[in-house]
Amino acid sequence: MERLLGLTILSFFITAILLVPFIDFLYKIKLKRQKQETRDMFNKKTPWFDKFNSWKVGTPFGGGLLIILVSSILTFWAYGILNTQVKIAEVFVIFFTFISFGLLGFYDDLKKLINKRDGFFGLRFRQKFIIQCVLALIIAGIFYWQLNYDFIFIHGFGIVKIGMLFIPFAAIVIISFANAFNITDGLDGLASGLFLICLIAFLVINQQLDQPLGIFIAILLGCVTAFLYFNVYKARLWLGDVGSMSLGAILAVIGLLTGKVLALMIIGGIFVAEVGSSLIQILGKKYLGRKIFPVAPLHLYLQKRGWEEPKIVMRAWIIGIFLAIVGIFIAFI
Repeated sequence: MERLLGLTILSFFITAILLVPFIDFLYKIKLKRQKQETRDMFNKKTPWFDKFNSWKVGTPFGGGLLIILVSSILTFWAYGILNTQVKIAEVFVIFFTFISFGLLGFYDDLKKLINKRDGFFGLRFRQKFIIQCVLALIIAGIFYWQLNYDFIFIHGFGIVKIGMLFIPFAAIVIISFANAFNITDGLDGLASGLFLICLIAFLVINQQLDQPLGIFIAILLGCVTAFLYFNVYKARLWLGDVGSMSLGAILAVIGLLTGKVLALMIIGGIFVAEVGSSLIQILGKKYLGRKIFPVAPLHLYLQKRGWEEPKIVMRAWIIGIFLAIVGIFIAFI
């Protein structure tokens, strides 16, 4: 544990040192939010989102890119210097998830910068969702065929073998958390703070299970902590889709690798609530022809009710800490 904490401290200081020049670089290349109307997956205007976020125009995004680069480089360095015994398939599944979903999110960030709707930069939600499915199925296939994961652990019942059903199950978990993180990342510090809480919980859960995964979690923890300093209200930097897609997918993979998927659902309960509210809203519009909620996701509804942004974030963090404690408890019983 001492080594892991040391890696967290090291990654924090390295990321913190790099963040200020990185923010200046993003301003220089003008990778920042532009003033424009946002639209949902049905190409409908989202006036409530624009109302609460119009003041954020000009804030740079893309902080997730630095997190991916620093944590990846430091993790491979740590594997070497600590002579860590690793499974090639496990390391591949971690970094394939981390980088591939990050690249998909980076496409979205570039689309915002270029602001085009046609050609390659005009991929619609359905097409991007198909790419997510392909990536998630590849990752789930590695779990099944290379790492021999064909089970889920259900508390009270133990290990339940599900065979090849593990592949669609794991793919759904990965896609769900990638999109849940992306949806939650709508308020300054909300998603990154909750993710930090989740990482601490899984560092506790994993400490006696998997050294390579523990090293990755510890380093990522330091990077995200440094980022959060600049991401709290009023944020100087956002993750961007490159970060939200990557971190959401890797959180799912961490849960799958530890075999604690139920604990993942509880520890990441705010993410589940956010994506759940959005999914219900989408299904209501598509099949009932009306909204179920006045607005979605959950944090936007609370804003509409009059809650101030910092209050929503702080209370979400408090609930997230409690859920993490519950999740750790369930993981160990």
